[in-house]
Amino acid sequence: MGRVHRTWLPGTRIYACGSCKAHLTNHADIVSKSFQGRTGRAYLFNSVVNVSLGPTEDRILNTGLHKVSDIYCNCCEVYLGWRYEEAFEQSQKYKEGKAVLEKARMCTEEWTTEAQGDIASD
Repeated sequence: MGRVHRTWLPGTRIYACGSCKAHLTNHADIVSKSFQGRTGRAYLFNSVVNVSLGPTEDRILNTGLHKVSDIYCNCCEVYLGWRYEEAFEQSQKYKEGKAVLEKARMCTEEWTTEAQGDIASD
């Protein structure tokens, strides 16, 4: 296996892997904060970096049947959430291609004092 390439995101409101601190996404990419993961609260993001995907499988979630792939940090291989590959119900199509990351598995990197207040209120 070769060396893992890490992408570092610019900005001051970055979500990172809670285990190894690899950047995952930024606050501006949040679509929704009203998701539920294995460990509690989770966020839906437009895009993520520094991740690898598990195999695609059919999974029954709170909003019905979806094709999803689990998401892992490509640096430390810890489970972070899942990606929606396909939604079968028309009302759920907006989730396709988006990632759900569990809040308990992330930390914040390079947040300013004002931004820290934003996540505390989530």
